[in-house]
Amino acid sequence: MGITSGIVLFMVIWSMVFFIVLPLRMVSQGDAGEVVPGTHSSAPADAQVGRKARITTLWAVPIWCVIAGVILSGAISVRDIDMFNRMGPPAISGD
Repeated sequence: MGITSGIVLFMVIWSMVFFIVLPLRMVSQGDAGEVVPGTHSSAPADAQVGRKARITTLWAVPIWCVIAGVILSGAISVRDIDMFNRMGPPAISGD
C-alpha cells in the first residue's frame, strides 16, 4: 500500500466514522425550545462539529491501523474476496 492509498483509506474510514458519530447526543432545536426562524425544528441546536471531529479522529486512527496492518501483512488479499473467480488462477512462480 502506497502513501496515497493509505491516505485515501484513512479519509474513507474517517468519513464513515464521522457519519456515525454526527447524530450522537444531538439536541434538536425543537427539543431545546429555540427554533430559529427559517429552519426545521429537527435542526441541531448546537452541532459541536469540532468535538465530533476529534472523537471521529480518535476512533478512525486505530481502525485505520488495524485495516492497514491486515492489508500490509497480506493476511487478506484481493484474491481472497474474488467470489466470482474473475482474476483467474494465481500465477505460478517458478524458475
